[in-house]
Amino acid sequence: MSHVGVPRGTVRKRRSLALLTTGVLTIPVLAGCSSGGEETSRGVPQDIAPAARETVADGSTANWAVDALPATFNAFQADADSATTRITGALLPTLFPMDRTGQPKLNPDYLESAKVIEREPRQVVLYKLNQQAVWSDGREIGAPDFVAQWRALRGKDSAFWTARNSGYERIEKIERGADDLQVRVTFSKPYADWRSLFSPLYPKEITGSPDAFNDGARTTLKTTAGPFVLKSMSKSKGTVTLARNPRWWGDKAKLDTLVFRAVAAKDRTQALTDGTVDIADIDPATADRITLARRDRGSNGQPLSHGPGAEITPAQALRSWAQAHGSDEDAAEIAQAAREKNRKAVVAYATEQKALRDFAVRKSLEPAYTQLALNGESGPLADDRVRRAVARALDRQELAQTVLGPLGLPAKPLGSHLALAGQPGYKDGSGALGEQNTKEAQALLADAGWTRGGAAEPPKDTKAGSEAEKKGGKDDEEDKEAKTEKSEKDGKKAEEDSTEDSADSAAERKKADRDSEDSAASRDEGLYIVGDDNKPGAPAPATVGSASAVHVLAPARTAAAQGTVLLRQAGVLGEGGAVAATDKQPGGAAGAYAPVGTAAPAPAAAKGQLGKDGKTLTLRFVLPSGPGSQSLRSVGDKIAAMLEKIGVGTEITKVPDESYFKDHIASGAYDLALYSWPATAYPATDGRPIYAKPEPATDGSLLVEQNYTRVGTDHIDQLFDKAAAELDEKAARDLMKQADARIWAAAGSIPLFQRPQLVAVDKKLANVGAFGFAAPRYQDIGFKNRQAAGSPADRKK
Repeated sequence: MSHVGVPRGTVRKRRSLALLTTGVLTIPVLAGCSSGGEETSRGVPQDIAPAARETVADGSTANWAVDALPATFNAFQADADSATTRITGALLPTLFPMDRTGQPKLNPDYLESAKVIEREPRQVVLYKLNQQAVWSDGREIGAPDFVAQWRALRGKDSAFWTARNSGYERIEKIERGADDLQVRVTFSKPYADWRSLFSPLYPKEITGSPDAFNDGARTTLKTTAGPFVLKSMSKSKGTVTLARNPRWWGDKAKLDTLVFRAVAAKDRTQALTDGTVDIADIDPATADRITLARRDRGSNGQPLSHGPGAEITPAQALRSWAQAHGSDEDAAEIAQAAREKNRKAVVAYATEQKALRDFAVRKSLEPAYTQLALNGESGPLADDRVRRAVARALDRQELAQTVLGPLGLPAKPLGSHLALAGQPGYKDGSGALGEQNTKEAQALLADAGWTRGGAAEPPKDTKAGSEAEKKGGKDDEEDKEAKTEKSEKDGKKAEEDSTEDSADSAAERKKADRDSEDSAASRDEGLYIVGDDNKPGAPAPATVGSASAVHVLAPARTAAAQGTVLLRQAGVLGEGGAVAATDKQPGGAAGAYAPVGTAAPAPAAAKGQLGKDGKTLTLRFVLPSGPGSQSLRSVGDKIAAMLEKIGVGTEITKVPDESYFKDHIASGAYDLALYSWPATAYPATDGRPIYAKPEPATDGSLLVEQNYTRVGTDHIDQLFDKAAAELDEKAARDLMKQADARIWAAAGSIPLFQRPQLVAVDKKLANVGAFGFAAPRYQDIGFKNRQAAGSPADRKK
């Protein structure tokens, strides 16, 4: 996905483009902090209809749907998108593409070898290039190309408009090796993710000057070095056409031409049925239609049991016929028009279903995961206890089942921010936060001061969480004697007024009962779509317990002790037991559990929404409104229902897809949001800007890099930095597990599930579909035999 909305110069962009026992509080061991063996995990295999190259025909054209034409062919610019990545993958060198297990694998088409040959006094990597590797103009790929790209991306020359420089700034020099086929790269400080560099590799003609870098590669690539070359781009037709590279030294591309065609998600089904595209990412609804089309192949012309008119019963059909042939001419005309409209819809649907029989649905898990983001910059979620309460209210298994179960994919919640199941180093670190537990979530909210009667209380001059405790230390001692004396003087007066107060309390409770009955309705009224008229107002006022007096739940005395226990298990305490300064956060004790003895509020459905200082606990939940985002909205609705059970209200706002990320996520205009991050083989490099602690800017704003939750700690940053400099792979993975545990404990990002990957593919095509982790081998894609060669578009001609 494209991640926009952050000023240039504030982002180190990711390289890849936008989860109580009785009387005793049990704290589980933090998974991910151990340096023991990695968790055994198996990813979902790719589904690409693999076929040996000798069984794939030479020639023909395949049409591949993309969301839009690429804004640029320069993958290092801020507006590079998924189409940029897809297309440049067929045109430019990728030295270490990801394999099917999510690991970087040396690409023999470009490299004979690449390895660290020195560690002291400086890290030195020696690349030995494939002696046949040449650019499409005939020039050898060599050290000058590496040097030009390093100088453009290292961040020292602001004339180059680059969105990222991760790793390049660590390079001290690049030299020619023993011959022209060797490139020697010396680093100023160790860099574990050196394999991430120089992919894609651009020719020096593009990276050698700011003008060529900034503008020359936006709309064309004259010089390439892949199995295909760029033939043309037509904005009017919405196509980018690649042709077989005559200078390609590797396995010859099976296709003559590969056309990438811009097709919006809502138009994919139509594009498949009319033969415009052969390969397209699709949504579950289109996948269901293809499955039904394949199932109905042997229906022998019988009417379809689905689609337009399928819901009409025999009685309704008979009544419609009678009206169409009745004596009432006006009614007959209306009925005939309706029947004709339905007949045309049935015929069109049947024709589309017949065309969809030629496609298969390839499915796997996409190398990306969906998370619930909690914006910790301000509001209730600035208190880490509230964030943890929200996280522990979630049944992540149910959410994963909602999305993945109906597709026949494994519905297991994701347990890591920094690796996906099947990747080396994956380990479920969610134990740092704790499993779903409604009572614990309620207790955390109570410890943070959110109570059933809090919305009815007058505002107090206090701050949330640990800030109030810090403020209260000295003042409490000074006021102790005064408060005691005052309480004694007020004792008699309280007794005299007890009868009057009792009557007032009864009236207040009666009103609260009426409010409580409307709690679910008030949440529904809070749902609106941006741009609609008559936007509902604020949520209903807070409610108070129905049959009992208001109970104000104060933080227990053991809160700090419980937080210390959790941090000790996370390994972040100092030698003497003190909390490391780098992990201290505002908003309460750093613990995933509420203190022993903290009472949990009754369920919101029965007792009403929680509040504090006269305000209800309501969170702004922003969701995309587009037709391709239905699954996200379903997940959002379930999350809202889960939060309601613990007394947390949600105001769901649906916004257009095109503005969802830029105007809401990147700008911080949300409390809760759902969005995804891509997988990476280099978590130390790619993960750091996503989880880096925001830093204040000179104008008072926050520089968040890509950490749109605004939640982070110095300790997490330090773990990323150590891992990036650790050349021992096992040690680096252990550091990433520790970082992941702390990210879980901070509760700014809650991984939910790996995204499904559904791809409609012409059933005669081989070696293409749902690739999973692996990068496509474009030269192997083709039709299975000569008789099948030709795209659907060709067959229509």
